[in-house]
Amino acid sequence: MNTLQDIVAGMNKEEIRFFKLYATRFAAGDRKDLKLFDYIRKSGKRYDEDKILNRLYPGGNKNPFYRLKHRLLNDLNKSIAVQHFDEDETISALHHLALARYFFTRNNNSTALHFLRKAEARALAAENYELLDVIYGEFIRLSHEMTGFNPEEYISRRKQNKDAIDRIRAIDDILAAVTYRLKITQNLSPEENPVLPILQQAVADFSNDKTLGRSPKLRFKLYHAVSQILLQRRDYQTLQDYLLNTYHEFNGEKLFSKSNHDTKLQMLTYLVNALFKNNELRESLRYAEELRREMEAYHHLLYDKYFFFYYNSLVINYSKLDIDKAITILEDLRDNEKIRSNAFYQTFVYINLVLVHFDKKEFRKAIQVLNKLYILDSYRDTDPVIRCRVAVTELVIRYELGDFDLLEYKISQVRSDFKSYLRQAGNEKEREFIGILRAVINAADFLYHKPLVRRVKKFLAMQGPHPDEETEIISYKNWLTEKFRPVIDDLSG
Repeated sequence: MNTLQDIVAGMNKEEIRFFKLYATRFAAGDRKDLKLFDYIRKSGKRYDEDKILNRLYPGGNKNPFYRLKHRLLNDLNKSIAVQHFDEDETISALHHLALARYFFTRNNNSTALHFLRKAEARALAAENYELLDVIYGEFIRLSHEMTGFNPEEYISRRKQNKDAIDRIRAIDDILAAVTYRLKITQNLSPEENPVLPILQQAVADFSNDKTLGRSPKLRFKLYHAVSQILLQRRDYQTLQDYLLNTYHEFNGEKLFSKSNHDTKLQMLTYLVNALFKNNELRESLRYAEELRREMEAYHHLLYDKYFFFYYNSLVINYSKLDIDKAITILEDLRDNEKIRSNAFYQTFVYINLVLVHFDKKEFRKAIQVLNKLYILDSYRDTDPVIRCRVAVTELVIRYELGDFDLLEYKISQVRSDFKSYLRQAGNEKEREFIGILRAVINAADFLYHKPLVRRVKKFLAMQGPHPDEETEIISYKNWLTEKFRPVIDDLSG
């Protein structure tokens, strides 16, 4: 889908109505641009360029068609800009800055100065320090053209603003690295992020700055940094306490607004997950419903972005409270267009369907779901950490099914496919578990195979950097403990 189709697909009813009024302000009648617009809007993913080309230009002349598309794209951009320029402080500041530059080029310096002051006020309200840097530069440039306009005040403001920018960028750069690492591993990597100590120091320095600490925007930055530290450490109890306090504090001080609504929804999402990790399931579901209500705010502004996270909160909680309800939710999500269009979401749904069927001992159904996961186009691009753990999960399920001949082949396949990954430091548990599984199926009676039982006991005593449930899809320790329970407590070391 190209840019024109993306923009049309994302337009709401008010934007569509405004655009048609904007497009027909000078001329109505038989408009090819509006016909193209309506076709793109109604066809969606079934868009057929050759079909609409021949409808608008019989004979298939592409040059005027491409010019029509270009004009439609420009008109859409202008319509959206006109409709929304005053709804957001930053967009409004940019609008006034553009007007200031226009009048500056026309040598109308007093009018340029008027709009620069408006741009500064809006940028200050948005706490957009990067934009303020540009605006102060324009003030200083304008002083060259206006007698009696002293630039010293704006030079001083730009210096103070630069200090704030430097501190924010230090947090932003490190936070971006932490967030990226969390995204690509889906939080299943046992490795600690190497930038975490740097982030911790930056947060400490940032927190001690009393002047910056009064800024709402910088308080939000601090929240992002602290929550990422606690999330990376998997310190869910501290994260829960911090989020509850911060969320209610920000609510009480009325710091949340349309411009930072994304952060409010993110905070609720983190809180839901932290409560789940701490086994406060009913409370987690209560905040999940608050998340859903907030997703509907501002005319469903961010509903689609948090659609998955809301349903994720239902799945994880009901997988413990009502597993059949969790299955129903997951099966509905699997067929949802929003889920199918996102590789990350698809992987989540399929892995969790495998887990709930495994928990219900519906092993054949679990294998069927795995086979569907493997053939997804997006699965080959999934992080190797995830793919290896999915493959090991299949080994466990094959064992439960008694497919021992196939299991022997699958073990060899996993060792071959993930050879380099399994050899890496930190993956000893994965490698050892696969070895134990092979020994189990080759033993005549593994419960009376003392060297194997000792090997299992040693494995169960291994301490990784994080709890098993945080880094594994199915807990290897729990599964082995269940299989060897009759003998493992009685056998001496």
